[in-house]
Amino acid sequence: MSATNAAPKVSPLLFLRSLLYYAGFYPVTMVFSLICLIIGPLLPFRTRFKFLTLINYFYIAWLRICCGVKVRVTGRENLPAEGSYVVIANHQSEWETLYFQLLIRPQAVVLKRELLRIPLFGWALALLKPIALDRSKRRGALKQLLEQGKSRLADGIPLLIFPQGTRLPVGKLGKLNKGGAMLAVSSEVPIVPVAHNAGLYWPGKSFIKYPGTVEVAVGPAIATQGRTVDEVHSESTAWLEEAMKQQGSLD
Repeated sequence: MSATNAAPKVSPLLFLRSLLYYAGFYPVTMVFSLICLIIGPLLPFRTRFKFLTLINYFYIAWLRICCGVKVRVTGRENLPAEGSYVVIANHQSEWETLYFQLLIRPQAVVLKRELLRIPLFGWALALLKPIALDRSKRRGALKQLLEQGKSRLADGIPLLIFPQGTRLPVGKLGKLNKGGAMLAVSSEVPIVPVAHNAGLYWPGKSFIKYPGTVEVAVGPAIATQGRTVDEVHSESTAWLEEAMKQQGSLD
């Protein structure tokens, strides 16, 4: 599949395979979230993160079994082995929110505040120290991102940001905000771009999943010390855009 190809016809088999995925996804999520709400608060953050994201291994394995969606990662060695850093990634599928917690461990993610209101799941997600933004308050959201982001990075926790701000269809890039570059430069930590094409196989807000292999590319860590926000933003987003084109998820 590519960004310029129409989605394949939805067959009864695709529907049934996707139905089977959710038949396992929702019950397991509710039960595990309840367990996390009981045990999670008792654990220090790094141990808590490892415990709460154990379910993500189930999500990705169950997706492969039910829907034939696999994953291949290149450039994993580009993730810094120690210290904090900022990751920017494209946002086009629910898939990346599940897999990235396995790729970047531990992490804090920037997300919309509404997600934390989802019963059980959202309450458990809140235990992972996300930065939950109110997107209706743009100026206040940026201040919150910089203040809380610096705090997470100072604690040695990598931060994941989706600079598009919201999920966009395959083939669309949208406007990439500079929040990640601003945070990385002000904290003097590297910024790592990560591109993927999950939207080809799990389109945003789509019930149907299509078989195939999600390509994830981790770019080289970009130094920020002594550089301007514009320089860092331009270099990191240029790499992200080119990688998305090579993966077939950007026109």
